[in-house]
Amino acid sequence: MDPARSLAEAQPAPFWLDDPGRPPANPALVGEEHCDLLVIGGGYTGLWTALIAKERDPQRDVVLIEAKEIGWAASGRNGGFCAASLTHGFANGLDRWPAEITRLTELGARNLDEIEAAVARYSLDCDFERTGEIDVATEPHQVGELRDAVEVAVRHGVRLDYLDRDQVRAEVDSPTFLGGLHDRHGVAMLHPAKLAWGLKRAVAGLGVRIHENSPVSALGRDGAGMTAHTPYGKVHARKVALATNVFPSLLKRVRPYIVPVYDYALMTEPLNAEQLAAVGWRNRQGLSDSANSFHYFRLSADNRILWGGYDAIYPHGGRVSADHDQRPETNLTLARNFFQCFPQLEGLRFSHSWGGAIATSSRFSAFFGTAYAGNVAYVAGYTGLGVGATRFGAEVMLDRLAGERTSRTELSMVRTKPLPFPPDPLARAGIGLTKWSLDRADRRAGKRNLWLRTLDRLGLGFDS
Repeated sequence: MDPARSLAEAQPAPFWLDDPGRPPANPALVGEEHCDLLVIGGGYTGLWTALIAKERDPQRDVVLIEAKEIGWAASGRNGGFCAASLTHGFANGLDRWPAEITRLTELGARNLDEIEAAVARYSLDCDFERTGEIDVATEPHQVGELRDAVEVAVRHGVRLDYLDRDQVRAEVDSPTFLGGLHDRHGVAMLHPAKLAWGLKRAVAGLGVRIHENSPVSALGRDGAGMTAHTPYGKVHARKVALATNVFPSLLKRVRPYIVPVYDYALMTEPLNAEQLAAVGWRNRQGLSDSANSFHYFRLSADNRILWGGYDAIYPHGGRVSADHDQRPETNLTLARNFFQCFPQLEGLRFSHSWGGAIATSSRFSAFFGTAYAGNVAYVAGYTGLGVGATRFGAEVMLDRLAGERTSRTELSMVRTKPLPFPPDPLARAGIGLTKWSLDRADRRAGKRNLWLRTLDRLGLGFDS
């Protein structure tokens, strides 16, 4: 079948946000408000910050403002992989913070447990399933890499299981699968938009005042505190948590540390019983392949397959714009690759196609900081693995705003910054060369060229 035909009826919109349960937006901020803590940004980071702030101190007066609607950006467009890793995977964390990797792993596992507990405590109806994830090998050289990864992880107390060809195909059947690395406990699957909407209801129930469609145009000092200006009003706050991630930071000093990279995904129509039996997938794990240009894929609650990744597109000028949310050429590539992975599903159609911007940092994980003499805290740069890590980011910001030294704030990961990106056109040229080199490495049994080896030595370490 021509892959284009499978896309003929796909709605150009995120599947997760196309839901009858989507809550109406709260009114915009009008006039002046005063509060103890202002949270700017209504994605996961901002929502967790508001929730945990009220859990730590129920009397704290908290206001959350969002430029559009809660969960409309990355928090409502991602694949729904909620990982324990705070460092974009164990290997990235070990490479960058070897002395802290055990502690980082422990904190990440605890963070995922806390998310699961919050889902139960606040009855967050978000299809949460702690099913784990399998990283699959689709090329012979990747099999050895996965075996090596198991050995390294075990030496550091991390339990990962290697699956041979027959074992991985017994879990999910694709003729392209040659082996797998199974993380049985460190990843949960969820409905990303429902998590954001559930958190919105939870924080409102705790007394947080939420204003949507209220973009902040300026942030500045106000005596001993801060003031944020919106189109129809302003908020005076003692402390501010900035949770805007990929969008241009209100702190100009933060902007060079992030570039937007657009990621795209497709969602199929629901699989019938025969189609589901053809692929197996009884245990509903999330999956990703081991290439540099990789795919991630998982089942939804109604047995659709989300298929995303592969292309990573840096927009012209590094600007975030809705104009980039659809890319037909990437949709065609994704559809073609989907049917190569699952030829037994020929004839299946896609119901939705969409894209969104990932806040990419040069160390592939979040970074943290403060400004205005500690009155403002920020976190950004999750680089596509932030569904779980955002809660940790919220905890760090609240620790910093309270001036507390904790096991989180003492981490080198928290105290240091990644290398900044150069301005365009250098950034565009560098990212383009890196993407070309990674694609070339995929075609040459993983062999990294001089450019990639140089990045490795500089600590940039782009590996996907």
